[in-house]
Parts: sequence; C-alpha cells; structure tokens
Amino acid sequence: MSGHSKWATIKHKKAATDAKRGKVFSKLAKELTVAAKMGGGDQSSNAKLRMLVQKAKEANMPSDNVTRAIKKGTGELPGVSYEEQTYEGYGAGGVAIIVDVLTDNKNRTAAEIRMVFSKRNANMAGANAVAWMFNKKGYIEVAKNAAEEDKVFSVATEAGAEDFVAEESAYEITVPLDSFEKVKKALADAGIPTTVAEVTMLPQNTVKVSGKDAEHVLALVEDLEDHDDVQNVYANFDISDEEIQRISGS
Repeated sequence: MSGHSKWATIKHKKAATDAKRGKVFSKLAKELTVAAKMGGGDQSSNAKLRMLVQKAKEANMPSDNVTRAIKKGTGELPGVSYEEQTYEGYGAGGVAIIVDVLTDNKNRTAAEIRMVFSKRNANMAGANAVAWMFNKKGYIEVAKNAAEEDKVFSVATEAGAEDFVAEESAYEITVPLDSFEKVKKALADAGIPTTVAEVTMLPQNTVKVSGKDAEHVLALVEDLEDHDDVQNVYANFDISDEEIQRISGS
C-alpha cells in the first residue's frame, strides 16, 4: 500500500495552481463523459458516474462543466470519442507501473507514454506483465485528527472494510469493491470526514528503492500524471520518508 499512499502524500503537499486545477477538471471531464456513455447519465443507476460526480464536487469542478461532460457522453451534446487504454511497465529498480489513459488517438498516446518511460530509465511491457501484482480495491484515508481510532476502525470494519492501518498522520482503510460505497456512507453517516476515497489498484507487495532509482521512479510517476491523457498511475514502490523529503526538497 505504501506505493499508493506515499505518492498520494507527495501530491497532496504540492501547491494547487490554476493550471493544475484546469488539468484536473479536463481529466475528470473525460472520465465523466466515458462513464455516461457506457452506463447512461442517470447517477442512481450508474455507480461509476455517481462516484465521479462526487469526485468532481470535491475538486470544486463547476457544476456546468460536470453537466456538459455527462451530456457529451449521453449524446445530448457533440463531443470527442475517447477510448480506455492501459499501459504497463517497469521503472528503475524493478518497480511495477500501471498507467490508465483515456485517449482520442491511441497511436499518439502510446508513443508519448513510451517516450516518458524511456526518459526516466524505465521500460514499457506487454499486457498483464505487471497487472497481476495489483488488486483492484476501494481505498479510503481519514486524517488522524478527524476522529478517534477506535471509532474509525469500528465504523469501517462493521461496514465491510477488510484492512485498517494507522499510519503517522492518517488511517488507511482498504475495502472490497462491493463494499466501497457502503463503507463511504457509513463513515459519512458517523460524521467522519475522508481525505481520500477512491477505487484504486493496490500492490500485493512493494519494492524498496532509494538514491537515483527513487529519483527516477518519482520523476516517472510525476511525468506520467502530468500527461493530459493519463487518468491514473499505480506503482508498487516503497521509498522511505527520508528519501521522499530529500527528493521533494521538503
């Protein structure tokens, strides 16, 4: 889990600029459009769309943008047709990387992603080369100062959470996909705010990296996340807090 949570921690520490917010909105718009196209524009019967709308609200995405993206997916407004693609590879030190994209040009995106890998001492691999090392799960974080550990633990586990870890500044909760919405609702009903609540790919095992390898891995993930077509990046690195602080200059 450390690959996910530590990278999330780095991202949360970064200042949110207007340009970054614009990039977040454009990526969310793509996801909303595809979700509406695949499952319809009714949130009550489209769980993925409902989750994305909530995610858009949390990102302060204007409601007009959300509505427009959904209508492009349902065909009520003209829009670009996006395809989902997944790329896999290995970063420095043998770190496994999965990249989810939404693109209107698969050949262009594949070439650009390959270039990012190459620039950061990494290599792309074939389908399922590393995907088997990850499990698709719900992942929730609760800040430690938001609630008592016993309360968070009991509410989450009673609602269906399968793993609970108390880290330095947050409680990390892992949830089976079929219990994700139920656990989120239980925490909300109990008045426990979450800082992260998403469906993600969690590594079964992690790879310890340090020094130059750690620098290359973090730079690779950051470059991938900055790409306009990339929706999610998952990795199984384990980098010490001291290394992260050194690399990020914090």
